[in-house]
Amino acid sequence: MATYKELLARKQALDAEIEQARRAEAEAALANVRETIAAFGFTPDDLFGTRRKSRGASSNAPRFRHPETGETWGGRGPRPRWLKGKDPEQFRVGQ
Repeated sequence: MATYKELLARKQALDAEIEQARRAEAEAALANVRETIAAFGFTPDDLFGTRRKSRGASSNAPRFRHPETGETWGGRGPRPRWLKGKDPEQFRVGQ
């Protein structure tokens, strides 16, 4: 039966062998991917898709502003104290 130290040494050798095999296979796979990209002329957008375009104003842009203090609220989350019991439309930014 192998000793603890012998098993650890075999484990380290096996870990190194696994890492070497992983690197070799990864290099081969990457070379294959690069060859395919070059052969078909793929662009980064083809591979990864395009970024989503924003839907207008930022969702955290202030929509309401207190005229005296300048505090703002984007319309999300709890209503601020300065708007409680009031019509928010009178505080809308860009009326």
